[in-house]
Order: sequence, then C-alpha cells, then structure tokens
Amino acid sequence: MKNLRFWAAVLLLAGTALLLHSRINIEKNPPSAPLVQFPSVIGTWFGTDLRIDQETRNVLGNGDFLSRNYIRDAQTAPINLFIGYFPTQKTGQTIHSPKHCLPGSGWVFESSSYENLVDINGKSHRVGEYIISNAATRQFVIYWYQAHGRSVANEYMAKIYMVTDSVRLNRTDGALVRVITPVASNEDIPVARKRAEVFAAQFTPLLSRFVPD
Repeated sequence: MKNLRFWAAVLLLAGTALLLHSRINIEKNPPSAPLVQFPSVIGTWFGTDLRIDQETRNVLGNGDFLSRNYIRDAQTAPINLFIGYFPTQKTGQTIHSPKHCLPGSGWVFESSSYENLVDINGKSHRVGEYIISNAATRQFVIYWYQAHGRSVANEYMAKIYMVTDSVRLNRTDGALVRVITPVASNEDIPVARKRAEVFAAQFTPLLSRFVPD
C-alpha cells in the first residue's frame, strides 16, 4: 500500500510539472497585501516576528513568508503562526509539506486527523490536526493549504486543485498556513487543541487580504 501511494504521488507530481510547464503564459493574480502587514494583535494575543534565516528561505523558495510567535500571558503557552504564500508554482517550486520537513528536524507524528475548523464568521475550513513529539517535547499542530478562497487539508488534493485552477483560472498561487502550540507537561491534549483552534478561528477571516481568493 505504501508503494502504491508513493508511485501515485510520483505520477501526480510528474503530471503537474508537465502541465504547468506547458502553460507558460503569465499568471494574473489578484493584488494582495504583504505578510509583514498581517496583524500582530489577534484577539488577546500579541505577536513578535521571528527571523527566517537565508538557509531556510533557500529551502522554501520564492514567496512571501511570515513566522511569528503570539503570547497572551505568562500562564498560557505561546502560539507560533507560519504563513508561506507562493505567487506561482509553475516554476517547479511547490509548497513543502510539513509532513516531509518536520521528521527531518527530529519530530515524529504521534497522531493525525482531518477536521472542520469554523472561524469566527461561521465559515468552515478543512484543516489537518496533528500531535508531534521530539523526545519528551510535544506540540499540537494545525495546518492547511489555502488558495483561491479554498482550504484543503490534504497535500495531494491541494496539488489536484492547483492543476485544475491553473487550467480554469491561469493561477497556481497558494499558501501553507501552520499553527503550533506546545503541549505543557501538566496539560491535556484537548486544552492545547482548544487553544490552537480558537486562535486559528480568529485570524482565518483575515487571510483573503494576504492570500487572494
């Protein structure tokens, strides 16, 4: 089964590359604000930008990136928000899945599921929720792919939508949105999950300004 999934992914990526290479006309993306303007205050959370070093930027490729820690108070674990927006994926540079990057940094996935996250405006977003660990350290992660007003939890479905939108809209732009919060040694997983979900529900209505619909 693993081999079947592997070759299916290889064929999908190869087909995507061929199709996007054949459509060399310039994409016409709607205007969007730079991520540096993303609000540093989300509800009762206050954010501080983190520097993304050049080595990491080289891995990420061409795009607009935000990495920011949000803190509410001394008693509450912080939340890290990462957004990577790619204006085009026609050049062969596609969004990296955290499923590939995190294990290389020593993290392993303890559990995973796809969930519906309802934002403060009542809109539902399809997201992936994960518990990851590195030795005794555990974190709760939410991430999804955002493009053209659509949220997608599965990386393969995100690539399929990218191909169809390239044909329909002449657009391959999209973003990865990731929320991470530590699971404190004295707290239960549902507490960390609630913290991450409530935070994500507050900022998702703002995404369309930075990741155009």
